[in-house]
This record gives sequence, C-alpha cells and structure tokens, in this order.
Amino acid sequence: MGTRRRRKTPLVEVQPPPTAQEAVNNILYNTPVASSAPVTRHVLNCLVTNEPGVLSRVSGILAGRGFNIDSLVVAKTEVPDLSRMTIVLKGQSDSIEQCRRQVEDLVPVWAVLDYTNTKVIERELLLIKVSTIPPHVTDDLLGEDNNDNQEKGKNAGISPLLDSSLQRVALTALANQFGAKIIDISNESLLIQLSAKSERVDSFIKLLRPYGIIEASRSGMMAMPRTPVDGIYEEVDDEDEDSEPSVDVSALPPS
Repeated sequence: MGTRRRRKTPLVEVQPPPTAQEAVNNILYNTPVASSAPVTRHVLNCLVTNEPGVLSRVSGILAGRGFNIDSLVVAKTEVPDLSRMTIVLKGQSDSIEQCRRQVEDLVPVWAVLDYTNTKVIERELLLIKVSTIPPHVTDDLLGEDNNDNQEKGKNAGISPLLDSSLQRVALTALANQFGAKIIDISNESLLIQLSAKSERVDSFIKLLRPYGIIEASRSGMMAMPRTPVDGIYEEVDDEDEDSEPSVDVSALPPS
C-alpha cells in the first residue's frame, strides 16, 4: 500500500474578503494625508553631457511626475562637452528633491543643483517689436470709418506722421527707464531688447501693451550663483535687483 501524504497546515491563515463597510472605512481613515507643504518656485541648475536626447530625457522625468515647467534654457558652457540647463518650476520641496535625485541618476547628467535658497543672479532676454503707429492712425490707414477719431484729429490738428513720431519718442523714453536698447527701427515699429529679471520683463511688457505689441520672444530665465567676498555677500547697488524703476507718466500713451 502506498503511503498517505499528510495535509500540511497552511502557514498563513486565509482571511475572508472585507465587507463593503470595512473597505470604505479603510479608504477613509487609513489613506495617507496629503502633504501640506507650500508650493514654491524652484530653480534647478543641471550640468549635462552635450549629446542628443538629454533634453527629452530630463523633461520626460519632470513631465512624468506632473510638474509644469515654467522655463527651461539649455546652452553651451566654457567646456565643449558640457551644457548648462536651467529649469524653473513650481512644486513642494519634497517632491522637487525626489525629482532632482531622479534626474541626477541619469547617465548624461553630471550634477543637479537646487538654487532655490541660494543667492543668485537671474537674467532673461526679451526681444519685443512694438508698433510706432497709434491705434487711431492705424484705423485711418486701413480705411475704417471712425467719425470720433476723425473729429479728434481735426480738432487737435496733429498729422499722422507727428502722432507716430510722438509715440516713437515715448517708447524710447520708456525703454531708457528700463535699461533696454532699441536695436532696430522702421517707419512702423521698434525692436527693443531687454535683459533683466523675469518680474522686470513682465512689468515692461505690461507697460508696452497699450502701444500695440506686434511680436515678442523671451529666452527663459538663466541663473548663476553669486560669489561671496571674504565670506560676505556684497550688496548689489542696482535698482534692478531691489525695486522697479519709477515710470514717467508722460511716457505712457493716452488712455
């Protein structure tokens, strides 16, 4: 006769499936509480190998974690094989740190630094083309019938050419107050260049909007840490770093 096999006692007792009420209570009371850390602005500086595909891999990690990139700038450095990548994004500090470590683990990435709590110099380049023809003159050139504008022009006795010259002078004065440069000029527009902090660029664009913005292009923010002198950060005597310039009201177009 063959030997009978003994039934082994299960090591783990099989639990019955939970009831609907138990499952709901588990979801309601045992789910981890969402982090209450504030969402802050972070500036990441990456040193990567200058090779194809690095940008897509880094941006893919950020997109996979649900981060919306506010600004991303990639440029060559003084080393031919290295590129510097400056990323500006918003999120909680813990999530940003996990993302930073994940990006740093990529093979083409040499280092990823978080400049959020570091004294840095931030700059962004703006190229903006602004119309030098006032709106009411544009309506006249397009052949639109605007009796109010025509009556105002007759009463004022100002020619369209003089209106355009006045707007060009006002744009030049406003550009000088922001430290911008006019790099191209034509009969119908001005091309202005401004290198400043992102907040200052936003203010400049807001003031130029009433004149009529034809086209604008922004490079994105670049950052570099300041170097302390004898262990102390010297105060920068530059109105760009501390406060916005006072704008001459006479330089603004009539409302």
